[in-house]
Amino acid sequence: MTSTAAPPVPVPARPAPPVRRPRRKWRGWLFVAPFMLVFALTFIAPVVYAFVLSLYRDQAFFGGTVFVGADNYAQVLGDPKFWEAFQRVLVFLAVQVPIMLLLALVAALAIDSARLHAAGFFRVVIFLPYAVPAVVAALMWGFIYGDHFGLAADFNHLFGTAVAPLSPSWLLTSIGNVVTWEFAGYNMLIFYSALKVIPKELFEAAAIDGAGTFRTILSVKLPAIRGAIVVATIFSIIGSFQLFNEPNIMRNLVPNTIGTFYTPNMYAYNLSFNGQQYNYSATVAIVMGVITAVIAYVVQLRGSRKEM
Repeated sequence: MTSTAAPPVPVPARPAPPVRRPRRKWRGWLFVAPFMLVFALTFIAPVVYAFVLSLYRDQAFFGGTVFVGADNYAQVLGDPKFWEAFQRVLVFLAVQVPIMLLLALVAALAIDSARLHAAGFFRVVIFLPYAVPAVVAALMWGFIYGDHFGLAADFNHLFGTAVAPLSPSWLLTSIGNVVTWEFAGYNMLIFYSALKVIPKELFEAAAIDGAGTFRTILSVKLPAIRGAIVVATIFSIIGSFQLFNEPNIMRNLVPNTIGTFYTPNMYAYNLSFNGQQYNYSATVAIVMGVITAVIAYVVQLRGSRKEM
């Protein structure tokens, strides 16, 4: 006789223990709540208010405002004064920003090198103009540029020339000189800080490979501070589109040369405070903000791709 084994009795599977979700901790939100509140009141709320203003227009004869939707934006896109001001700051950006960043980069590399004596003194001296308020700097350079007084007039009398830095042909160059004098030290400090955190092993490897000074700069230093260069470029682009203090102050010296729409920011300012066109001024500001954000994002995106 053959014996048959009984089939194994299936063991019932134990139910999986319930997964306990970690409890949300709200302590972090308590720490950031003051910042979020200030950010909402000082940034988000004004932007939303400006956007709401841009959707309305003052009624000339009946008073009050009327909802016009996107009509103000269409008017800005077809406004020759706005595009003239925008073209002016675009030319200013294309010429002044590369020169300023190049000077700042050369200064940072010179201070970072071990061959420059009194590097700390030069670092402070180059950065010092950034500590001067923009209003004071514009007034100071405005009087220097005066062709009937100041340093420019003295040089004209001394050499028998007739150079007028505040003339229409030289005005944008003169303003670019002021902005470069103000912000070259700021960008120099950004580059210098990035240079100080480069690992020393990279310089040792370059020295072993026989790389000279210029080869080390091109192959080690500049690639290592590419992120800082991108950041400084974005800041400079934003600052160029926000050009306001220097031409607005110098306008008191040469009112016939600098008009009310010399830059987009001046155009929006004069529309609002001198023309009481608050709705159209808000539209100009929003359009410039969008253009600035798009260009800055494109620069950041290209810089990030090159860095990868």
